Amino acid sequence: MIVFCGYANIDLTVGVPALPAPGGRVQATAVRRGHGGMAANASVAAARAGADAWFAGVVGPEPQSTAFLAALAADGVRTDWTARTGTLTTAVVLLTPDGERAVISQDDELDAGHISRTVRAARAAGANWLYLDGYRFPEAADVLAEAAADAPPGRPGPGLVVDLDGCDRAEAMRTALSAADHAVVGRPLAVALLGGDPDLVRVAADLDVHLIVTDGSRGWTLLTPAGERHHGPAIEVDTVDATGAGDCFTGAYCAELDRGRTPLEAARFAAVAAGLSCTRRGARDGLPGRRDIDSWLSDHPTPETPEPTRTR
Repeated sequence: MIVFCGYANIDLTVGVPALPAPGGRVQATAVRRGHGGMAANASVAAARAGADAWFAGVVGPEPQSTAFLAALAADGVRTDWTARTGTLTTAVVLLTPDGERAVISQDDELDAGHISRTVRAARAAGANWLYLDGYRFPEAADVLAEAAADAPPGRPGPGLVVDLDGCDRAEAMRTALSAADHAVVGRPLAVALLGGDPDLVRVAADLDVHLIVTDGSRGWTLLTPAGERHHGPAIEVDTVDATGAGDCFTGAYCAELDRGRTPLEAARFAAVAAGLSCTRRGARDGLPGRRDIDSWLSDHPTPETPEPTRTR
C-alpha cells in the first residue's frame, strides 16, 4: 500500500511553436484541459503498475473536483483520505511540438495538519510507503518527526519517498533528503541546489538515502547510502509530450518498491514506464499499464549488470 500526499490540479495545456523568451509572445496552436498534479499523477502511475495506491491530497467541494476524484477511482486509486475543503488548483503547461514544456503551477491548500493526519492514517492502515512532494519541505520534516515520536512500539510507520522537484532552496532539499528513505530529482535542479556528481554521491551517503537523479533522454543515476553509483539509460521513443514523465517515474518506482523489488530494479522499471509515458499527449493519458511495461522489458532484456561504481 502506497499513500500519495501532494498535488492535484487541472492541467491547462497550451501548444506553442516554441517556448517564449522573457517579454515575448507566441501564438497558441492548441489548448486543452486534463487532470494532473504531481502526487495524483504518481498515484495513477503506481495503480496502473498494479500497486494498492491511495491519493491523499486537497481538492474542492465543486463538481470539477468530484470528476477529478472519480477519474482517480476509475484507475483504481483510493481517495478516502482526500480533503474536499480547499480548491482544485490549475497548472498551465506550455508544450512545444518536440515535446518540451514549461509549467506554471498554482499553490494548493495542503497544510501541515493534513500531512500529519495522513501520516497517522497511513501508519494505522499498515501502508508500506508514503509519498510527499518537495514543495512540503522543510516544514513537513517537523510533522514527520512528531508522527514518528508518537508511533506505537514496533510500528514506526511507512517508508518515505520524496519527489524533490518543487524544492526551491538547498535547505529544503537537504531537509527532505534527511527525512526520506528514497528520493527522486531531476538533474538540473539537483546540480543547482546540491552540486555535481561528487556532491550528490556524498549527500546520498551522508544522509542515508537512495537518491535517483533523472536526466531525460540521458537516462538516470541511482546513488546509494553505501556510496554506490548505478547509471541506466532512458528508452528510445518518439517523444510526443514529456509532461508527467517525472511523476510517472516516481509512481512506478514506488510501485516496484511496494512489490519488494530492489531500488535498482525499481529504477529500471520506472525508466521504462516514464519513457512510454512520453509517447502520448497529456500527463495522465500517457501513463502506461503494467502489461505495456512488462512487454517492453520482455522484448528488451536487461544486459548483465556491471559492478556499481564505488566512490567511498
